[in-house]
Amino acid sequence: MADIMKDGPVNPVKIQDNTFRDGHQSIYATRMRTEDMLPIAEQMDEAGFWAMEVWGGATFDTMHRFLGEDPWERPKTLKKYIKKTPFSMLLRGQNLVGYRNYADDVARAFVDKSCEVGIDVFRVFDALNDLRNFETVVERIKANGKHFEGAISYSLTERHLGGPVFNMEYYVDLARKLEAMGADTVCIKDMAGIISPYDIYDLITEMKKVVKVPLHLHTHYTSGMASMSYLKAIEAGVDILDTCLAPYALRTSMPAVEPLVVALQGTKRDTGMDLHKLIKMGEHLEKIAPKYKQFLASNTLSLIDAGVLEHQIPGGMISNLVSQLREMNALDRIGEVYAEIPRTRTEAGTPPLVTPTSQIVGVQAVMNVVAGRYKMINNQFKDLIYGLYGKTPTPIDPEVQTVVLKRNKRGQTPITGRPADYIEPELADAKLKIGDLAKTEEDLLTYALYPATGEQFLKWKYGVEPMPDSVKPPVEEAK
Repeated sequence: MADIMKDGPVNPVKIQDNTFRDGHQSIYATRMRTEDMLPIAEQMDEAGFWAMEVWGGATFDTMHRFLGEDPWERPKTLKKYIKKTPFSMLLRGQNLVGYRNYADDVARAFVDKSCEVGIDVFRVFDALNDLRNFETVVERIKANGKHFEGAISYSLTERHLGGPVFNMEYYVDLARKLEAMGADTVCIKDMAGIISPYDIYDLITEMKKVVKVPLHLHTHYTSGMASMSYLKAIEAGVDILDTCLAPYALRTSMPAVEPLVVALQGTKRDTGMDLHKLIKMGEHLEKIAPKYKQFLASNTLSLIDAGVLEHQIPGGMISNLVSQLREMNALDRIGEVYAEIPRTRTEAGTPPLVTPTSQIVGVQAVMNVVAGRYKMINNQFKDLIYGLYGKTPTPIDPEVQTVVLKRNKRGQTPITGRPADYIEPELADAKLKIGDLAKTEEDLLTYALYPATGEQFLKWKYGVEPMPDSVKPPVEEAK
């Protein structure tokens, strides 16, 4: 055993469990129903997790569209069973839980209501790492006395940390700024699973020199490096790690908690967690697995995507590309799209490839391959170039900017201010449009975030239209 792991003061690694959010989002397309969480909810509360991520990300979208569940009810319901462990959510900055920047009045109301229904820790990130998109939500998080975790979207342009864009100085500077904004913890959010062991060791080491608040690491198993990276991060002094119970771990999810607990036993970083209790909770997830098997990716033998080590394209982005190309009957051109993505990304200001920028860049790269470079331009790409998502890490190619914004309805000169400053208040208009169908503040926010699908859900919720069988739990499951 390395001396670094047994010498010095005891400093247990804290664990955030992501089983009820990012675990099933990564493995089962976010389809886990609340009813299947309840049988182990009280046991999860006794496990000793630092926090449990139960909301945010794609859950809000998926619940109201595909499960027929009111997203606002999940944290309320879980709080009845989980009374000690803080609830965490993933908040996309000014994007909230949607795919565009919303007006400040929507952002304020959403955070206030999220606090009310039971969210304690807000992991806030922005796809461009533009901290101006944090300002409104952070003000409300702090005003409600909740925990603000400032997250940095981790990205690369080369095989390892470094180069002219995503280098040590870039990330350490972001960590310093997040702490200055009032972050209670700082999270390195590696959505593609591309952070390597020695890079994270160096990054944690350097951040610890300038940041006093605890450091939290989130990564995915996609490339196969995650568990190795966790061990090196632990050696460097990381404070908190994200894991899932084993059945919902690995693949494109997070590392499993059980082997990590055993690996650290007897060291100064021992989690102190009970392996037997964790295994028993995993048995429940195995028992309900047949309900969700149709959502489990089974198109490859490998449990990791070794390709991401080469092209660095997140798994979710790849599935979107495949779907889009298949619809165009051009799946044979995916190799050309892989080659086009880094070029399109560079021209668009090198955005990190995370929701929603990964989809925006991916869709435009497909169009560039199939129709010719910038012969067709998707509207979200125009908004990105126009500045409506924020400031990109590198300057946008001026020639591409001219072509893309040539017929832009909003104008040809990009905005440079905080994007939300250019968005008129939205709640009053939403209330006028939805009328009496929205009976609560939660209903109004659901509609404001998702006008089309939100209205449809409210019609199901209040019996205006019957809920289709495809959304209801199958009969055998209901029994």
